[in-house]
Formats: sequence, structure tokens, C-alpha cells
Amino acid sequence: MKPLKILLLGKNGQVGWELQRSLAPLGELIALDSQSLDFCGDFTNLAGLAQTIQSIAPDVIVNAAAHTAVDKGESEPELARTINAFAPRVLAEEAKKIGAWLVHFSTDYVFDGGGNTPRLETDAPAPLSVYGQTKLDGENAIIASGCQYLIFRTSWVYAARGGNFAKTMLKLAQERDALKVINDQIGAPTGADLLADVTAHAIRTATLQAEVSGLYHLVACGETSWHGYANYVIDFARQAGVNVKVAPEAIQAVPTSAFPTAARRPLNSRLDTTKLQNTFKIKLPHWQSGVARMLVEILEK
Repeated sequence: MKPLKILLLGKNGQVGWELQRSLAPLGELIALDSQSLDFCGDFTNLAGLAQTIQSIAPDVIVNAAAHTAVDKGESEPELARTINAFAPRVLAEEAKKIGAWLVHFSTDYVFDGGGNTPRLETDAPAPLSVYGQTKLDGENAIIASGCQYLIFRTSWVYAARGGNFAKTMLKLAQERDALKVINDQIGAPTGADLLADVTAHAIRTATLQAEVSGLYHLVACGETSWHGYANYVIDFARQAGVNVKVAPEAIQAVPTSAFPTAARRPLNSRLDTTKLQNTFKIKLPHWQSGVARMLVEILEK
């Protein structure tokens, strides 16, 4: 396989940061964010994005940028729509013109969270929020463009870099005698490093096998609730010698209704990854292995 020219957008987000590492060995990597000067990486500047793609003429466009402030999306729907739907449409249309692949990340929020079984790629979407709807609109725009694409739906993304649920739980566990954590939302914590590594592997496959173009679910194996996730994180820290104030029995399980939010969250965030694993001949690790690795990294700092 010849070295690729890859344009990465959203380079400083959790996934984008890991993609800078995983994509670098594949060829020439041009990584941009909204503040980049040489080329436009600002998703509110649609004409600038189109010009950037025309100027760089990449073999692969990887979009790790998004409006991910789920609750803020309810009060700024036009901004969310521009970033999550209109900008991906521009990327897809320009990719089609130059024969480039487009890699895009989406979310389980395109579903309504009903039921208790993992969702398939073929299941009907029914978003509960502006965020979910605009991400679905972005998916549909990419598919309609006719470009070659890989769309990866994921959920519960974390990374050692930046803020995340685990870090919040660790901080609270050292400050408080009791915690309340939601137990009726179920999903799989998925590391940004895992997303980045699978993406690099999938790009290598896609450039040799055009027929793999499509929509895939990509999350770590297994499932847990936020309450189970919190318990795992705090117990891990306790065993690692961290001075944890909250006792195990003081981590109370509560329903989603205990923490009202502007945007509704899906209760069932399970995603079936059979298609991904079979197509790209990979085995996804259990969520606990990735979280443990992340915890070792942040606890050593």
C-alpha cells in the first residue's frame, strides 16, 4: 500500500489527539483544528472547509470534530446542525469530487435507547435530542453524497487526556462521604485510543477493499451502567492506594430522573459490533481492560 495523504479535522479532541498518533504511520498527515492558520479547520466556515479539501487533495479525510455539548445543543440547535450535519455534508461532497475516503464518527444517540439488546446498524434511528438528530443528519448526508465512507458509531468515549467521567468520580470519591450515580443507562466505556487504532486499521483495509465502505458500530466489548463504571473506577483507585473517602456501600444507584438534563439521554446505549469485527477481522477488548489502562496512566501523574 502506498503512503496516504490524510487530512485530520478536530485534531485536539479526545479522539483527534489519539488519531494523530495512530494515523501518522500511514503516510503524510495534515492535522487541523478550528484555530489552524494555514488551512481552515473551522466547521462553521463551510466554504473554508471546501477550499481546504480542494487545496490539500487528500486520499483520506478523517473527521473527529463535532458539537458534543449535548445539553447546549438544545439551546443552540443551529450551531449544532452546522457542525454536525452541514459540515460533514461539505466534507462528503468534496470527498466525492476528488475520490477520497471520508471517515466520520457518530453516536448511539441516533437511537431512542429503548429495549435492552445491542442495536444493529440496520435498526431504525429515533433521536431524543438535537445532538442525536444532527448527528443522524450528518450520517445521512454522507451516505447520500455517494462518496466512499466509513462511519463509526460509538458511545461513552473517554481518554486519559482531558476531562472524563472516571476522573470526575475519582475526584468526588476523595472529597465526599456518599455519591449518587445513575444505574439505568447501560453502555460500554470506549477509549479514544481504541477508536483511533481501529480507525487506522480500517483505513488500511478500505484503501485495498473498496467494498467495506459503510456504517459500523464501534465500542468496547461488554456492558455496564454509569453506577457500575463508577464502582469499578473507585475500587481500582482504592486498590492502587489512593485515599478514597467514600465507602463502597455509600455509592448509591439512582435512576436517570434523579439528574434532570436539558437533553434526554438514551437508556440503552448498547451497540452490536459483529459487523465491524467480521469485516475488519478484529477482536474488540473488554471495556474494563481499557479503563484500567487509562486509570494507571492518570493515577501515575
